Amino acid sequence: MRYTKGSISRIFVLKFEDDDIVLDELDAFARREKLKAATFVFLGALKKGHIVTGPKKPVIPPEPNWARFKDGWEVMGIGTIFTNSRGPQIHIHTSMGKKKKVITGCVRKDSKVFLVIEAIVFELKGVKATKAIDPKTGLNLLKIL
Repeated sequence: MRYTKGSISRIFVLKFEDDDIVLDELDAFARREKLKAATFVFLGALKKGHIVTGPKKPVIPPEPNWARFKDGWEVMGIGTIFTNSRGPQIHIHTSMGKKKKVITGCVRKDSKVFLVIEAIVFELKGVKATKAIDPKTGLNLLKIL
């Protein structure tokens, strides 16, 4: 295990609105605020989108198990933002439910908000970390500097 130490700097309250694409809005926000490292929690609902629900098999490199969802799901989750030379690298995990169904995984692509998502973003100060493509897995993984 590797680690870095820092502290909480600015705190933001975000309100995503109906039809916002979560990843696009977070990317624009992180660029506008020049976030280098942050974590966030959120709750609300997603209308439709894509989620990766783990690997198809536990092998390296992993092949993602893609799932599509639609028709509005209640969501709550957590994520990180670490900026590298390509810009903000956003990683979101959520658990979502509809009726008696539950999906948990990594939010991807064009996932759209249904009505509202509320998020609290905690900027991390002094943290020496970034994201980089890991040659072994092919994934964009956290790199402690």
